[in-house]
Amino acid sequence: KMGNTESNAYRNHLSRFLPEEQSDIDGVFDTLSGSSGSAGAKNGKSTKKTVTLAALQARQSEPLPEQMTVRLYNGMKSIDLTGKSSGLSEQIAKEQFVIFMSNLLKGNADEKVTIIMRMISKTEGPVKGKQVQEFAEDLITSVVHVLSYRKELRGWNLENTRDSASGVKALASQLLSELKLADGTKPVGPQLMETNFDQSVIEDWVYRVPQISVFLSVVIRQGLHVLHSLPDQTKDILNLVPGCKGMKGRGLVSLFDIPSIIYINSHLPAELQHKWQLLFSSRLHGESFSQLCGHIVNKGPCIVIVKDLDGYIFGGFASHSWEVKPQFQGDNRCFLFSVFPSLAVYTYTGYNDHYMYLNHGQQTMPNGLGMGGQHGYFGLWIDSDYGKGHSKAKPRCTTYNSPQLSAKEDFTLDAVEVWVVGDLLESAGPKGKKSILDVDPEAQALLEMAGKSRQSEGLREPIEEDDDDD
Repeated sequence: KMGNTESNAYRNHLSRFLPEEQSDIDGVFDTLSGSSGSAGAKNGKSTKKTVTLAALQARQSEPLPEQMTVRLYNGMKSIDLTGKSSGLSEQIAKEQFVIFMSNLLKGNADEKVTIIMRMISKTEGPVKGKQVQEFAEDLITSVVHVLSYRKELRGWNLENTRDSASGVKALASQLLSELKLADGTKPVGPQLMETNFDQSVIEDWVYRVPQISVFLSVVIRQGLHVLHSLPDQTKDILNLVPGCKGMKGRGLVSLFDIPSIIYINSHLPAELQHKWQLLFSSRLHGESFSQLCGHIVNKGPCIVIVKDLDGYIFGGFASHSWEVKPQFQGDNRCFLFSVFPSLAVYTYTGYNDHYMYLNHGQQTMPNGLGMGGQHGYFGLWIDSDYGKGHSKAKPRCTTYNSPQLSAKEDFTLDAVEVWVVGDLLESAGPKGKKSILDVDPEAQALLEMAGKSRQSEGLREPIEEDDDDD
């Protein structure tokens, strides 16, 4: 093909790609370098084709934000073909393009890190925390942007979710909180922004924080539109964003933003990551505890998310179907989380098994929905006297090691949403027939309180479902 000019390193990188992937990469490079590869390839001059920043920007102005296009270009340019510093050339050669793809899409942390360092900062040497934060924010912004642009948000969109800007900052900060210096310390706050991190620290970070590689993969595949359609190539991003059901045409805006959906979803059991379906929204179904119970009991694993009057957004994942009973339920896959002002997931400590609790209409036991801690001191509590709740953690919730999630220990509810995750189980009975209890969840909740469960219930899809299976 290219005679002796083709280096062994280059051939090794090329061999990582299947033949159809190689032709896909060739095609993208040809487009970017402004040639169809006809004459040049035939007379052996194909090595001379190059890609400029301007060409990259012209092609990428829609799918990717400009800062990310510049970062990709700096990453490509950083690949040293000669063993001498080749930062002098402003143009990207085919070999650089292929090695860039190979390292970022197929490489390990060691192979990725040099390129990522140059994507963080054009200059050699350590990078400041502030620069890493900016890189992480650009990366997450680009993921949200390109998935929206390519219509890959699977039923979510920027209109039916919270504004992503605060979610981008929160997720970037969450990823950055994993940066550890060589001595194991984690700088925080203003100190983190000014700390210098060398290549070995960034490599360790890329190795331990899989989101960095997954997000880069999305930006490259969807942004440059390369290797995005080959079936086995998209496993890593398959359930990055779960399919969304139950929002269509309702004029609702979820309490979640796209970055927090991606982050929370990554902490769910793998078999539940493909779909979220809205079961209950206080804005839609009214502010009533029996309505809440009526919509969420026996539906499968759920995410409960609440917003307090101070604007704090937090919640929990319930690994089992909610049942109304005076005992704790669930297992150690349950967790609590915060979405705003910070994004974090808090998993079980092993201290006790007080994972989840739901009770209603009892004289002797507390009535409400709770997760973690103990009666009167839940990590998350929604009182059956609807509108009140608490998040008590002095200093931490015993079950999940979570801090106080709400602005004030005792909070007033602004909104609640419950999402069933994974597949709702189909009912044994005939589908689509409404019983009186479907029409009147209050009646259903009262039956449940009396201990008479619905024989006809099964786990039916709610009738109000939209049929846009993705």
